[in-house]
Amino acid sequence: MVKFKDDTLDSIFSALADGTRRRVLADLEQGAASVSELARPHAMSLPAFMKHLRVLEDAGLIARAKDGRVVNCTLSPEPMRAASDWLARYEKFWNGQLDSLARYLYHEEEVHPWKNEAPEAKQPPSNSASNAASTPPSNASGAPGRTRKR
Repeated sequence: MVKFKDDTLDSIFSALADGTRRRVLADLEQGAASVSELARPHAMSLPAFMKHLRVLEDAGLIARAKDGRVVNCTLSPEPMRAASDWLARYEKFWNGQLDSLARYLYHEEEVHPWKNEAPEAKQPPSNSASNAASTPPSNASGAPGRTRKR
């Protein structure tokens, strides 16, 4: 297991793990916005929303600036580059693995081609117990059974 001494990636991925925070980042792609504008579409209290902003700010993904009584937030995309670079290393690995799987499946298809026979057309072996045609159970109720004496 790889251990990172730098907690930066941990805080970035932790911040990105929540859907509310990802929506805030998506809203900030359009430009700076006030806290109240960002909080409006989310069904939560303002103090709860402020906790999400604090996580994003601690990860370096947003910057807050106070202008009078209004707090504006802006997107800081630089930390996402570190996360993107880290993921890119594993993208090369997974692409290699998927290419290998594709080659294997292509080879298997060449060696053992799929049969185009429909499953309904297959006949069970003649010595099979299920060879006889079975009738579905009737939905109608039968004669009443015995009753208990009281």
